[in-house]
Amino acid sequence: MTESLNLLLPVVLCGGSGTRLWPLSRETYPKQFLALAGARTMLQDTALRLQGLNQIPVAKAPVLVCNAEHRFLAASQLMEAGIHGARIVLEPAGRNTAPALTLAALQAQAEEGGDPVLLAMPADHVMANLPAFHNAIEQAFAIAIGGAMVTFGIVADRPETGYGYIQCGESVKGGGAHHIASFAEKPDAARAQSYLDAGNYLWNSGLFMVRTSVWLKAIESCRPDIFAACSAAMADAQKDVDFIRPSTETFSACPADSIDYAVMERLPTRPDLGIPACVVPLQAGWSDLGAWDALWQVREQDAQGNAQVGDTIQHGCSNSLLLSSSRLVAGVGLDNIVVVETADAILVADKRQTQDVKQIVGKLREAGHALTQTHRKIHRPWGWYDSIDSGERFQVKRIVVNPGASLSLQMHHHRAEHWIVVKGTAQVTNGDKVFLLGENESTFIPLGHVHRLANPGKVPLEIIEVQSGSYLDEDDIVRFEDTYGRVVPAPRTDAEGEG
Repeated sequence: MTESLNLLLPVVLCGGSGTRLWPLSRETYPKQFLALAGARTMLQDTALRLQGLNQIPVAKAPVLVCNAEHRFLAASQLMEAGIHGARIVLEPAGRNTAPALTLAALQAQAEEGGDPVLLAMPADHVMANLPAFHNAIEQAFAIAIGGAMVTFGIVADRPETGYGYIQCGESVKGGGAHHIASFAEKPDAARAQSYLDAGNYLWNSGLFMVRTSVWLKAIESCRPDIFAACSAAMADAQKDVDFIRPSTETFSACPADSIDYAVMERLPTRPDLGIPACVVPLQAGWSDLGAWDALWQVREQDAQGNAQVGDTIQHGCSNSLLLSSSRLVAGVGLDNIVVVETADAILVADKRQTQDVKQIVGKLREAGHALTQTHRKIHRPWGWYDSIDSGERFQVKRIVVNPGASLSLQMHHHRAEHWIVVKGTAQVTNGDKVFLLGENESTFIPLGHVHRLANPGKVPLEIIEVQSGSYLDEDDIVRFEDTYGRVVPAPRTDAEGEG
């Protein structure tokens, strides 16, 4: 117990759908899993953000809280980043950050056997200056171990209307932190300018540091309904492979609220709790990448202010963002324009109105359009597939299976499949036969045959699958065996389709 009293435990909050970054961010593959600001994904950058912090003892692996549907995606990205042993807590339903941090705190209390200091970090933030970030963490840690709840306020450089604000009060003894005088909602332009002119207002970053016991005391006092629901859900939690699954029934009844509203903003008015609310100013190149204009700001720009990502070319453009995922994007004479291309959708927007992209997502969702949920390329725990072409009674897919991985043992009622190996070696189960296929070899899976595709090799297996039949939707699949805990005795829905 003594060892974990002064241990810093990162808590990565990996929920959210990132609708303002559509069409690149979708519900099944939101922005935190994308490599937007560099070579690594935003989740990977967040999980590695404390590397090099040598003045504070940091836990070897974080606690990560994410949507249950993203479990394999989160786990695989952590492994790719060299992070092993993370405790991945799966939210049965999205309930905002206060319940998420409460789940993490209860898990930390149970596993660490002590009272570590939690650092809650949303997985969709950018931090360009890590030394400055580490310095702020050290300041906050010195206060948090004494029982305070600390947030980080971004030093404002413009009258931003898209963020909430924190008013700094008296300085905390022995450091650059301040007691919090008040919180302010997102202001209009005039009020935002007045905050900037006052000089004692900071942007609310959504980063928090607090001892496990202090957070649990605060949430139980301020929101006993959230505390009770989370405690009951974790009491009945199940360990599933590398995942911790709180009780779905109990947690689904939990109210939704943010850390700010549930606790942080109440602390200055609750002196009876004895939990000081403090803020540490932060100048570390922070961005929450809330919309496409924010990505434009953090990407490298040319002399005319253009940021270009992927296969793009421009002539006579200025202050614009051009992003390509699969095809050449060419811009001519654009000013303050965002162009984002994916395999199945293209966004063209005024850079000053990118916050309104969520309105497009809302209209698509009302129309029942699948493009709000999934990409053409669908990721699965065993790899991914891309629907290349489709028509009446046929569909063509490119399927990549990771080394050592396999799809479920399954069958289809309404379609047959042809498999052609393009790269690697395939182990095929087709009815009562099991055999290997090499490059340029193929096989036919008749309608109704039980089958499985596996990769026994050390390199990715790539195949082309041609489906034919009267019904080709993803819910025509019955699983008999599955490595990933998805076995059910009935057809799956779209969310757990191919493989």
